[in-house]
Amino acid sequence: MSPNEPTLGTTATAELVVGPEDLASSLSMDQGDQFPAVFATARMIALMEIAGSRLLQPFLGPGELSVGVTVDISHTAPTPPGVLVFATARYTGREGKLFVFEVSVSDPGGEVGKGIHKRAIVTGERLARAAAKRVESAGA
Repeated sequence: MSPNEPTLGTTATAELVVGPEDLASSLSMDQGDQFPAVFATARMIALMEIAGSRLLQPFLGPGELSVGVTVDISHTAPTPPGVLVFATARYTGREGKLFVFEVSVSDPGGEVGKGIHKRAIVTGERLARAAAKRVESAGA
């Protein structure tokens, strides 16, 4: 294992109180869209990603950042607004250039979701170039 990666089993956390913007019902983009007023899967995954990125933060060089590459997540229980949710990312090793994490989210009632999340370390400059290239090629 490289000194430029977390020790196996290292964890990091992120938490938030579920607010109106964190609810599935806030995801509606059209009047016909109907989602429940519970913690959105998309926001749960974002919280998991934040925990994983916090774990990698000490290993980033100048101009580097970590980006989410894959998520394989199950959302197993609803959480109502106003409740504290708590994400944990546990480092399980590498798959090539990818850093692999077991992630989970809990609320006072227990587990809300869990799964596997993979992140890569890239330079911000490289990421910006790749994004700009996509826009340029789409307009061609």
